[in-house]
Amino acid sequence: MQHSRPAPPSLPSRPTRMDARRNYDRLVAAADDLFEERGTEVPLDDVVRRAGLGSGTLYRHFASRDALLAAVFWGRIDALCKEAESLLTAESPVEGIVVWLRSLIRLTMRRGLAAALASDNKDGGSELFRYCRETLDAAATPLLERVKEDGSFHPDLEVSDLITFTHAIAVAAERAPDREEHADRLLRLLLDGLRTREDPLRDL
Repeated sequence: MQHSRPAPPSLPSRPTRMDARRNYDRLVAAADDLFEERGTEVPLDDVVRRAGLGSGTLYRHFASRDALLAAVFWGRIDALCKEAESLLTAESPVEGIVVWLRSLIRLTMRRGLAAALASDNKDGGSELFRYCRETLDAAATPLLERVKEDGSFHPDLEVSDLITFTHAIAVAAERAPDREEHADRLLRLLLDGLRTREDPLRDL
């Protein structure tokens, strides 16, 4: 069963009324799609049109572009944490953590949103990033503990090590023409080196 995580203190509150909550979610989903397609400077009027709502509804929920950026970023982090929780039931502990780390790398390679938050709202951005990093660490810890208890990974490996390694892979691969395939190869090489067992990760 997935547990809800409290949103960052700086994030606009998600409404409790059903219709307002539905509009909030439509705006975040539309912004997420458009930021990915056209960059974070896309006109907010285009976000409103994609969501099928009015500009007044947008500004009732999000006082600024930064607020909308933060909501989209947190939505991605929250989805990643839910995925980590669901992977705790994977038959293979190693498969669970490999799948999750691959998702984390994919998110990290989508740097435009994070860069926009960091440059446009440094104090709030720093607070948000710190909160999200703590949340990701907490989500990854049970996955790592499973593989350590299984004897598959070195017992002294820490979550902070894994997050650092995966960030480095994302940075190294993000400009490659086949960046996802390149990132997967680097991840397999990394995890083969961290494992205590001889069977490689060719099929994961």
